[in-house]
Amino acid sequence: MSRHLGAKKGEIADRVLLPGDPLRAKFVAEHFLDKAYCYNEVRGMYGYTGLYKGVPVSVQGTGMGNPSMSIYATELIVDYEVKKLIRIGTCGAMQEEINIRDIILAQAVSSDSNLTEKIFHGCNYAPTADFSLLMKAYQQAQGKNVNVLVGNIYNSDEFYRENLDRLHKFMDFGVLAVEMESTALYTLAAKYAVKALSILTVGSQLLTQEHLTHKESEQSFYEMVEIALNTVMEG
Repeated sequence: MSRHLGAKKGEIADRVLLPGDPLRAKFVAEHFLDKAYCYNEVRGMYGYTGLYKGVPVSVQGTGMGNPSMSIYATELIVDYEVKKLIRIGTCGAMQEEINIRDIILAQAVSSDSNLTEKIFHGCNYAPTADFSLLMKAYQQAQGKNVNVLVGNIYNSDEFYRENLDRLHKFMDFGVLAVEMESTALYTLAAKYAVKALSILTVGSQLLTQEHLTHKESEQSFYEMVEIALNTVMEG
């Protein structure tokens, strides 16, 4: 067991999906995995392992924000030897042409977080996805009835903002969407030489103020999980 995960050695697969919401981890286990069992309930952050197409896959909730992602990603990699990590979450679109339910594959991450600044002593570091996972996810998405985009995303430590100037500057430079966890995931994956990718469903449009309904969110989540599972299975 690690400090925040109650799993014994061998109970977590070497490939893991990472939803922020622990109830989404439960949903994935119940709807996509065979013979799934719960290995973690510590702090209500559910984690499950089951079989997908006969191969062990785990799904672990991470909570919201870079600090929470850092805890779970580090322990999965260091204590349980996980080799592939795919975040499955939602994001807010920052470009007019991006619509609700589109799927974004985060090729790189810009951020207002000081996480990398602390690690690299004030220098800028560009967290990027693993190319093999990115390519496989893009190929998997081509077979779905969904619009998929690949590019830079914005990772923020703020959900509610009083000043939108910074957000608009990133929009001006073509950044696709905003979310809160990928900087930590990509940076830790690079540190420990493992593979990571963020696959994000557009749940809101910042320019039009549109939001997914509950039914639309569930349907989009299915598509994203299928892409993620088939991607993490390869290689």
